[in-house]
Amino acid sequence: MAVCVAVIAKENYPLYIRSIPTENELKFHYMVHTSLDVVDEKISAMGKALVDQRELYLGLLYPTEDYKVYGYVTNSKVKFVMVVDSSNTALRDNEIRSMFRKLHNSYTDVMCNPFYNPGDRIQSRAFDSMVTSMMVQVC
Repeated sequence: MAVCVAVIAKENYPLYIRSIPTENELKFHYMVHTSLDVVDEKISAMGKALVDQRELYLGLLYPTEDYKVYGYVTNSKVKFVMVVDSSNTALRDNEIRSMFRKLHNSYTDVMCNPFYNPGDRIQSRAFDSMVTSMMVQVC
């Protein structure tokens, strides 16, 4: 199951972080921020191919004993990071990819809102409910 979902701005500050067990929230914030180094490495390794490529899914960033961290980057360099419980072996790569696509579509809806200032924290109830349903759906 997904235990943490984060949207990170181009300048590497969090726009949105949501985690299910709130007692480990600081741990998930740390995991998300340490994964940004791996995201930057993968982006620089892809180099110019990332510009020409339509696939924005970065795949597994790194595993830990209890969790797996996955990444996704938009064309505008906004990063999505998802922490998944590693005990859930039924979750396949294509399912995580579709979860990132849903997250990207919902993020696009937030950006299209005329009352949202780009760069501010995401406080949309529709976005929050979509993330919650996505986390519960995977459980």
